Amino acid sequence: MSTSRIVAFFAFFVLAFAILGANLALLCTNETYAQAAVRQSQTTLDLFDGRGNIYDCNFLPLTNVFTNTYAVVEPGRSSYHALFGSIPATEKNSFYSMIQQGSPFLIEVEKSSGTQPEYLFSCPVRYYPNPTAVHLLGYLDAEGHGVSGAEYVYDDLLTGASTSTSVLCTTTAVGTFLESAPPKLLYTQGSGAGVMLTIDETIQRICEGVAQQMMEKGSIVVLETATGRVRASVSMPVYDPENVALSIDRNDSSLINRSISAFNVGSVFKPILAAAALEAGLDPNAVYECTGSTEIGGHVYRCAYGKGHGPVNLTQALEQSCNCYFIHLGLQLGAQAVEQAAQTCGFGTATAYMGTQTTAAGNLPDEEQLRDLGQLASISFGQGALTASPVQVAASINVFANQGRYIEPTFVEGIVNEYSQTVTESLYSPIQRQAFRSDVAQTVQKMLVSVVENGLGKPAKPLHGGAGGKTGTAQTGRFQEDGEEIMDAWFAGFYPAENPQYTIAVLLDSGTYSSDDAAAVFAKVTTDLGMYLGVEDEY
Repeated sequence: MSTSRIVAFFAFFVLAFAILGANLALLCTNETYAQAAVRQSQTTLDLFDGRGNIYDCNFLPLTNVFTNTYAVVEPGRSSYHALFGSIPATEKNSFYSMIQQGSPFLIEVEKSSGTQPEYLFSCPVRYYPNPTAVHLLGYLDAEGHGVSGAEYVYDDLLTGASTSTSVLCTTTAVGTFLESAPPKLLYTQGSGAGVMLTIDETIQRICEGVAQQMMEKGSIVVLETATGRVRASVSMPVYDPENVALSIDRNDSSLINRSISAFNVGSVFKPILAAAALEAGLDPNAVYECTGSTEIGGHVYRCAYGKGHGPVNLTQALEQSCNCYFIHLGLQLGAQAVEQAAQTCGFGTATAYMGTQTTAAGNLPDEEQLRDLGQLASISFGQGALTASPVQVAASINVFANQGRYIEPTFVEGIVNEYSQTVTESLYSPIQRQAFRSDVAQTVQKMLVSVVENGLGKPAKPLHGGAGGKTGTAQTGRFQEDGEEIMDAWFAGFYPAENPQYTIAVLLDSGTYSSDDAAAVFAKVTTDLGMYLGVEDEY
């Protein structure tokens, strides 16, 4: 090869290396390329989706109260086996699967055991470990959207409304975390929107505690007397909102919200008839001779156990829950008056629940149906085709604790902003009407106190403050295998007796219960409620 050709060949390589060096220099100094390289080594891990909260009436959060701890696991880490002891059993399979991906990932860990990772972050758990008000709150599906309750009704509002969090991880070329940029939290602020229910968490917990001790299937509803706000709504049995499939597999009816479902009513309806009689000007002291049975239209109706109560007036008939007296009273009033009294107290009408959802309307025979004397006789002591939900029953008894005024129960207080801790939109606008004259309501109120003091309602008497109310044992027409009829047992009343603040309905569903059992639940609720309120005996 000639000298000139060697020189040319050498010059070509010098030029090529110069061009390559210039390009490398350009890459090193170009900010766009530098940012792109960083982006290629960054991973964002979603920690919390920012779903808005549901609150009680005192702005106490009922969701996202507790947190779980999550670790960011470094890819290529050689001590995976040391972390294994910190990972809950339910997450171990996921842990092995994510190791294979070769990129950073989040995994739940237990702080009390195993080797602790360097980078730990807290993530809210949607529901309490011991969940409260599950039938009101509802639950979420696998994608994090509401399926029932407030979670479903206000799903669009709650989705992404709170501050969401994610973890930003920057890794080196070999997959380890960059020392100068350790994993860090990123925050994205939402709208702040949440939902405030009318329930009081303390009263709700009181009722849930009593229900767990004293009922298998049933409901406890507590209304604030003056406003109709639902301060507690318990339905038994409960379900786990984090494991709804278990309740479905068991077919245990726990997904039914019994507080807003319709049941046979029984004698808790009798105060309505008593008030209608007083409104019509009937004499409450007029005496009826109860022999234990009466025949209407060829059908014999009986008092409990067929036992006659002898001569009774209106107060005594309520105290002893005399069926024959109230049949006689219903026939005197007539179909129109009975239907109108029941309707004005909320029977036969669905109650606004959440959004466009309503409670069960129950069944109230209309005036034409009640012209059948058999139907009228049955309805007059709360039997026959009459059904209502515990919420409806509570609202009807609340009339007598509230100067004769009917207030439709309210479950949702309004839309709130979690950042400013304010109610941004009130949803409290209940239907209200004067069901009975104030003097009539006060008279029936005194009669209902006498039911607890002197009548069949004695088992409902709380330790402090006294109470008024009415027992009820409703036939369902269903029977157990041994032939014993399945009953719905009730007690509905107000507390304290002298200055009612709360109206409470207790239902024991589909058992061999008596009204004494329901009254005992009422007594326990009011006793515990009295301790919370600081109520002292006024007698």
